[in-house]
Formats: sequence, structure tokens, C-alpha cells
Amino acid sequence: MNWIEASLILFGGLVALMGLGLPVAFAFLALNIVGALLFLGGEPGLPQLARNAVQSVTSFSLTPIPFFVLMGEVLFHTGVALKAIDAIALLIRRVPGRLAVIVIVAGTVFSAISGSTIATTALLGTLMLPAMLDRGYDPRMAMGPIMGIGGVDMLIPPSALTVLLGSLAGISITGLLIGGIVPGLILSALFVGYIVVRSHINPSLAPSGSIEEAPAGFARWMPFVLHVLPLLFIFGVVVGAMTRGWATPTEAAALGATGTIVAAAAYRALTIDNLMKALIGTAAISGTILFIIVGATTFAQVLSFSGAVNGIISLVTGAGYPPFAVVIGMLLILLFLGCFVDQVSMMLITLPFFMPLVFALHIDPIWFGILFLLCMQLGLLTPPFGLLLFTMKGVAPASVTMPQIYRAVVPYVFFGLLVIALILLFPPVATWLPAFVGP
Repeated sequence: MNWIEASLILFGGLVALMGLGLPVAFAFLALNIVGALLFLGGEPGLPQLARNAVQSVTSFSLTPIPFFVLMGEVLFHTGVALKAIDAIALLIRRVPGRLAVIVIVAGTVFSAISGSTIATTALLGTLMLPAMLDRGYDPRMAMGPIMGIGGVDMLIPPSALTVLLGSLAGISITGLLIGGIVPGLILSALFVGYIVVRSHINPSLAPSGSIEEAPAGFARWMPFVLHVLPLLFIFGVVVGAMTRGWATPTEAAALGATGTIVAAAAYRALTIDNLMKALIGTAAISGTILFIIVGATTFAQVLSFSGAVNGIISLVTGAGYPPFAVVIGMLLILLFLGCFVDQVSMMLITLPFFMPLVFALHIDPIWFGILFLLCMQLGLLTPPFGLLLFTMKGVAPASVTMPQIYRAVVPYVFFGLLVIALILLFPPVATWLPAFVGP
């Protein structure tokens, strides 16, 4: 069997099974068994498949995932996030589209302490969307910022998906985590600028209304000092420990999770009940991710044994395409997949083919990894199946329709494409910070 036939069987079978609605983990498991029988020597290949599966989830590089997930779960289940929003609202006063700007700033802060895009979107949607709609905000101006900043959560550490990408792709996890900070902050700044300018041009989109009187002087800043700075300090500890080489990503993640729990306890917001909810949520999310990893890594090994990976590499490199054109092609594939499949599936389907090409063509893996993250971030927002679109539908009033949600997210998709183009043309936007602060 040549590599083309092997590729059609494995990749075609995967697409067919996922198209039938089989969960991604089970789709990979079924293809792995078929692949082991065909390419790993028949029945003796099954024990090898099992050994590979066990080895894939015992990797030390994966252990930051549950810690990063736990940070976000504790933040939201204890209500610490609510006090942070109130503190930020006291500082942001007379700006066009004030409530939408508060959403962006608060979401950026949450991104620095939470590893869950869905949790950030659901929380901000539950708290801020009713307030904006009651104030007379246009539904597009109310929903768009919540979904847009929810996607940024994937870029700014801590991010479980970034750890997963680094582990599966063989890219420095620390480099990816640090490299996502600048693009994430650029996106947040673009979102704020768009909201302010758009609301200034057309005030009916975001009526200002009356603003509650704020304390004067330091009393106005006191809630920020008490409820926001500690969260940013935890972010600084996590990032600083990794960049200075004082701790591995796993140890830094453990510090962050411990700091989040201690902060919640210091605010007297931590109870046995909400701690158990956070732990159960962490176990559920982490277990799902690790189960998918089992299928993904063994699938990559089956692909390698089948000759499909080497065949594709030879085909692309032999055609003489420049590396930049190859990267553009890979990004277009990712953007297309993002419209139809979830982010983990995007990684599992493409990384076994993409990463050998990246290394063979001597493409900077950090640069490519950040572009990959941006494409996954856009996949959260792009119709028809963007995950955050359905999260928004779940927390929005019943009167809000999916077409309204689709229209609301369009400007934020455009800004994501703009940042991708920026990093394509100026790679140091993504790579200078990891190089500057690296150990």
C-alpha cells in the first residue's frame, strides 16, 4: 500500500467518522485500531498501540493543563471575578461604549488568570449582557465584545489549549505561552479602539445613560488594589517563574493554582461547596482533553508508520514551494476547519501533517505556533459552528437570534485576521517577547 492510499484510508476515515457525529476521541480510537492492524504488523501491533497510548498521557509536559483549568474554575465558582468587574467599572467612567469597554478590560484581566474561553464568555455574558441590553445597547454592540474577548483568553497565559498545542506539536510550551501575550493585548486594544470610535460615531449603538457616583481619590482605586492587583500578581508569578527559569511550566501552573485558591480564601469566598465544584469541573475538562490526547498521539504514530507523513513532506518540498507560501496554505486550511470543528479537533487533524513540514522547511516553530493559536481563536468565533457563538446563545435572552450573533462577531473576526496578517508580515510581533524574557 502506497502513502496516498494510506492517507485516504486514515484521513478519509477520520473525516467520515467525525461527519457521522462520532465524538472525536472515539473516532481517533477506531482509526488507530484499524491503522495498527494495517501498518503495525497486524494483531501484534495492538499491544504497541496500547503502550503508545499510555506513554502519551504520562508526559510531564501535560501536567500544567489541570492546574490552568483549576485556576479558571476557582475564579468563577468563588465569585472572585464579580468583585474584579466592579473594581474595573469604578475606574472606567466617561468613555463611549463604557460597558462594552469594561467587558474588554475585565475579560483581558480574566484571561491572565483563567484558562477557559467558554467560562470567560459565559461569565461576562451572564453578568454584562443583561446590563447592556437594559441600557439600550444595540445587541451587536452588547454581544460582540463578550465573544471577542472570550477568544483572547486562548492567547494570554494561562491557557490549557496552548499547553496542549505545545505538547502535541513539539514546540516550547513556555515560548508559546509567552508569545501569545503581545498578540492578545493587541487584539484587546483593537477591540477597545473599535468600540470607542464606533460608539462615538453612532451613540445610539451604546447609550451612555446615567453613571453611579464613584468615590473620590484613593477610595476609587481601593477596590482595584484589593480585587484586581492580586490576580495580576498571580499572573506575574506564573509568567515570571517560567521566563526566568525558576520553574517549569508545570511548577509555575501549580504556583498559579495555589495562588488562586489562597486569594479566594483570603477574600472569604472559598467554601467546601464551590471548591468541590471547581475540582469536579477541572477533572471533567482535563479528563476529556487527556482522553483525546491518547487518540491524537497514537494516530500520529500510525500515520508515520504508514508512510503518509513522509510522502506528504516529499510532495511539498519536492514541489519547491517557498516556506511562506506553505504557511499561508496551512493557515487557510486551519481557518476553513475552524468554521466546522472544535479547536482540539483542529490540532489533532492537522498537526501530524503540519509539524513535520514546519521542521523540514526550517520555519520558526514559535512563530507558526502563535499563528496556529490565532487561527484556533478565530475558529471560536467563525460561523456556523464557532463554540463561543453557541455559548453566547446559551446565555443571551430568548429573543436574540443566531443571525444577530453572527453579525455581532464579524468585526472581531476581522481584527483577528488583521493580527494574523500583522504577524505574518512582522514575525517579531510574536517572537520578540519569548526571546527577550527567555531564561
